[in-house]
Amino acid sequence: MRVHLIAQSALTALAVNRSRSLLTILGIVIGISSIILVMSIGAGAQQFILGQLEGFGARTISIDPGREPQGPSDFAELNTKSLTRRDVESLRDSSRVRSVTRVEPMVTQPFSIHYGGESKRASVFGSSDIITELINSYPAEGVFFTGEDIQARASVAVLGWEVREDLFGPSDAVGERVRIDNRSFRVVGVFPKQGAGTFFNVDNMVIVPYTTAQEYLLGIDYYHSIMVQSESEETVPLTASDIEATLRENHNIDDPEKDDFYVTTQEETVETIGAITGVLTALLSSVAAISLVVGGIGTMNIMLVSVTERTREIGLRKALGATNADIMKQFLVESVVLTGVGGVIGIAVGFVLGIVATFGLRATLGVDWSYSFPVAGALLGMSVASAVGLVFGLYPAREASRKSPIEALRHE
Repeated sequence: MRVHLIAQSALTALAVNRSRSLLTILGIVIGISSIILVMSIGAGAQQFILGQLEGFGARTISIDPGREPQGPSDFAELNTKSLTRRDVESLRDSSRVRSVTRVEPMVTQPFSIHYGGESKRASVFGSSDIITELINSYPAEGVFFTGEDIQARASVAVLGWEVREDLFGPSDAVGERVRIDNRSFRVVGVFPKQGAGTFFNVDNMVIVPYTTAQEYLLGIDYYHSIMVQSESEETVPLTASDIEATLRENHNIDDPEKDDFYVTTQEETVETIGAITGVLTALLSSVAAISLVVGGIGTMNIMLVSVTERTREIGLRKALGATNADIMKQFLVESVVLTGVGGVIGIAVGFVLGIVATFGLRATLGVDWSYSFPVAGALLGMSVASAVGLVFGLYPAREASRKSPIEALRHE
């Protein structure tokens, strides 16, 4: 029997049993749409995170205390006292660290912020104006504190939008005084509303001079991190190498395996984030793909029922000259068509669900979440759907081809 006749016969058989055909492909539709949705959200998450990292600037190098994490599931072994003022001064020495334009320390800790009878729990960052470049945001009301304020250990603060709203409501915050850990701070600026971010929730931040935070809020003489800016993207590797050599000399470290700090460039961070999101997306996609196996089993069961119900038809076709191969091809084509149609519908459903999820995340998180259709996921889904139809349709097709024409014609 010719291929086009086999296909025509298969489509006719599927059209006769529309309800059964729809129920058969439902599992395939769920599986494919789940894969498309998961991969779409994963791609959007990766783009969002990388977009946040771009705000840090490709020239920015981060120095953190403790042992460097060795993988996505590892965490830094903290030694919070390893970064000191001596390290900052050494890093600012151009004879020791080349191509450096800025070196700024940073400390952070949550505190309760009070104003009148209102209070708000927020992340207090002791920093300089370099943080405005890292978060890519500048005060919409008032100004940011100056270098003179840092030198003088001034009690001044810049509030995030959410902190300002919870404490002051519609009233003007600039010029007012808030209390942080029993110390009064004058509000000099307020950031505009940003929405939730990946690394910094700017809306729930309060920024004060790092010298003030060290002495009056934390009572420490070390830093939680140091941010360094190189002259250009090309000089970042050289600068990072000089930083490691300088800090090892300061800390009397001969073996790099014993470093009590770790240096991170934005390129390394991007690679790490990409690896993590890639692994998570693959894991979730594999979980979603389990429904394809369930759908394949359902397809096999329905095809076996179809073989039983069409026993007389099989006998008649054999009596008219159809070979075992013709019968097997017909049922295989039916199975592949079912899963193929399910794959197409699943891709369409996944596309729509991906768009809906994107708008939902934008509205819920208040972030610029972009939609990305996973072409690779669609191709993979169609390939797997066709393979499922072929594999799980093979047994019913073989059972149909092995029926005796005489016994089949006698079947009631």
